[in-house]
Amino acid sequence: MLTKQRSSHSSRLGLFIGFAGVGVGLATGFLIGSTKPIYLGLALGAIPFLFYFFTKFEQAVLGLLVLRTSLDPFSGQQIPAMFAIGLDVLTLLYVIVMLFRGQNVRTDRFWWFFAGWVMLQGLWVVLLPLGGLGFGAGYLSDSIREWIRLFSWLMVYLLVMQLKDRIPPQRVISVLFLALVPPLIVGLMQMFIPSVLPPMLSAHNYDAGSLTSEGFRIRGTIGHPNGFVTLLLLFIGLTWWKIKQSRQSLLWLLLLGLLAFFYVSTKALFGLMMIATFVVVLVAPRLSPVNLIGGILFVVLVLGLFASSEFGRERLGSLANTPLLNPDIDVSRAILLSQSDNNSFNWRISQWYTLINAWRQYPFLGYGLGLSTNIPTNGLLPHNDYVRALVEGGIFGLLTFLGFLVAQGVRLVQLMLWAPPGSAQRDLCSIMFALFLAIPVGMITENIWSHTTLFFYWLTLMAIAGWNWNEQPVESHTSVSVSPPRRFY
Repeated sequence: MLTKQRSSHSSRLGLFIGFAGVGVGLATGFLIGSTKPIYLGLALGAIPFLFYFFTKFEQAVLGLLVLRTSLDPFSGQQIPAMFAIGLDVLTLLYVIVMLFRGQNVRTDRFWWFFAGWVMLQGLWVVLLPLGGLGFGAGYLSDSIREWIRLFSWLMVYLLVMQLKDRIPPQRVISVLFLALVPPLIVGLMQMFIPSVLPPMLSAHNYDAGSLTSEGFRIRGTIGHPNGFVTLLLLFIGLTWWKIKQSRQSLLWLLLLGLLAFFYVSTKALFGLMMIATFVVVLVAPRLSPVNLIGGILFVVLVLGLFASSEFGRERLGSLANTPLLNPDIDVSRAILLSQSDNNSFNWRISQWYTLINAWRQYPFLGYGLGLSTNIPTNGLLPHNDYVRALVEGGIFGLLTFLGFLVAQGVRLVQLMLWAPPGSAQRDLCSIMFALFLAIPVGMITENIWSHTTLFFYWLTLMAIAGWNWNEQPVESHTSVSVSPPRRFY
């Protein structure tokens, strides 16, 4: 009887994949006459990958997780967007197959909260063409694109949850370090042999006389140096965790030093505030001479490397000409100075002032999801995620944004209380909590919410942190039923 059931499940799975392959084939036929060759190649490659995805599920998912850091250089060809949509489709197909075969789909309470929150963000997409927001239906495509970006994060979480009880969490985290290889290699080339790189992989080197003068800044394979620095901070946290868990801590200490070197080479001033917050939060609960000295030495190393270059010293010195450190400069004067002093902080104040004045016209629901760049004449993001949430979603949108941030903190605290003291799971949650508190600090002066790669891996870790690490994973096959998880948070 069991053999017959498995045979029936396998035949239905083959039939389903066959229909999916036909669908991809039809799409391929359409692409032959209507789009670029690169899209045709991706569509043709999707057919064998679809079979590989269902037959070698664990390996395929891990491969997708590692691949994400290599895609940003191809943003001009819309490859990251196609990757996100493809991942969404694959996840939904997998869920349908699991339900079709009568097997369980792994979720937890946080995922359901996250799903509800993403659905709530769709309210702004619906209201936009109805005339209920500051902008109208002409901006609908931009708003839909932003909602799909958020939905993709939800699908990443769901997809990683399906690895629960199949692969040890420590192994998944170890595999994630492979995602560092492409950006670090390209980052080294950007510093030492930039001439051999194609333009799409070149470092940022802005005109010294421009308003946004930022000098030579590496970005690896990430779209912007600011996005690279937040990704590095995430992996600095994971490396810190590995140092405590591994018996060969010297190798991980060397990696930590290398990541610190790349961190300061991005020349992101807000990154200093984030890493200082991370170290303070991480060291404070376990204050001991070793932890204190280690934390101080790491912060001193980062600050020293940052201040070792002329550009870094200029960035630090520019704070003296802002309302932050100069009581003689008020907000009005900072806005005036921003037109000529090339001070990025004063420019941010001017940007915030413009956006907040625009928000006052639509205070409750704002202008629409992902539309803050359409308000100022310069077409740039606010460089403050709280201002962005306020302008795009109004007061209601800001409250939902803050609620989502708080929910993540509460989730991590719950997991820390549940995990056994001294366990690898509790240590990971402690480091993630320190990272979590550093992110809202960076959001004050940077567009952290637009760092898609960061949240791709952040939500991957959020899913892994919620697994039951005390249970030994079993070797799984697509034809074996998976038991439901014991705990939900």
